[in-house]
Amino acid sequence: MRLSRLLVYAALFAALVCLAAPVAVLRIVAERASEQPLLRPGQFLWTEAGVFNAAATKLGQKTILLFRAQDRKGTSRIGFASSDDGIHFQIRAEPVLIPEADYEKNGGVEDPRLVSINHTYYLTYTGYDTHSAQLCLAVSQDLIHWQRKGVLLPAYKGSWNTQWTKSGAIIPQKINGKWWMYYLGTRTDPDGQARDYMGLAESPDLLHWKDATDQPVLPRRPGAFDSRVMEPGPPPFITADGIVLLYNGADDHLVYSPGWVLFDKADPRRVTARSEHSFIAPKVAWEQTGQVPNVIFLEGAVLNSQSRNDLRLTGYYGAADKYIGAMSIAIDWHNPNAVR
Repeated sequence: MRLSRLLVYAALFAALVCLAAPVAVLRIVAERASEQPLLRPGQFLWTEAGVFNAAATKLGQKTILLFRAQDRKGTSRIGFASSDDGIHFQIRAEPVLIPEADYEKNGGVEDPRLVSINHTYYLTYTGYDTHSAQLCLAVSQDLIHWQRKGVLLPAYKGSWNTQWTKSGAIIPQKINGKWWMYYLGTRTDPDGQARDYMGLAESPDLLHWKDATDQPVLPRRPGAFDSRVMEPGPPPFITADGIVLLYNGADDHLVYSPGWVLFDKADPRRVTARSEHSFIAPKVAWEQTGQVPNVIFLEGAVLNSQSRNDLRLTGYYGAADKYIGAMSIAIDWHNPNAVR
């Protein structure tokens, strides 16, 4: 009888330990693909202040970057660069998107994300008129010629995001008959501090969007690497175990570094796992010194391979809002049953 009770207590204790222990779902290893920037400012007048924050895709055997470039006045444009090996890039002499609409003038077009859906490229970007930053969309068939579709989520009008909107990362396939997009929205918290949170929007057609939740999809974690900013990175990847979104966090000192979050692939609103720490941090000189110090901002990623239990990517990031770097990213599920 005494032995039976001991076995029961041991089983109960083991169960409580399992419930309390955090489930390790993803393991990410990232390494710089080059110890030097892939692209630097200054080749053209419109790139004199910085080239950074690049979207990425494959076009045949070439890797294409659509990147943000700033001139000396601080006006941003979207440039185009191509590479045969994903490391050595040639910049097209003219940008492919320049500030023309009223919601872009005097500030520019910034921070693109790119997905290809049904043979059309969808480019989300920030339109900045020096007063408001707003999440916008343009579409293309060739990555060079773009047609604007306007502001997707206006500033100051969200269900919870009461200030600017940015950084649209579209899930590249429908879920429950809808399109979904993670984005950044800014609000002022009860302590009076403005912080950047991650939101989720839904659309029937990729053109008309509205908030899918009345609160951010990621709660703030004081003291963490993402205590001040939680901003979507490249468009998410759909896997057997969920929606993998790499995102950019910034702490209270505005040191930017990327982490990951896993969403339920049947419900993009539901978080199933989230990183406790960033998987790479600014350490080399050109990541620590620039227009904005101490920034690794991951915005583009090219899929190299995918299997049931791993993803292999090349990620492209802005460094200190001045340069573009690259990293190899290996994502492994070392406990894939945890999220099935």
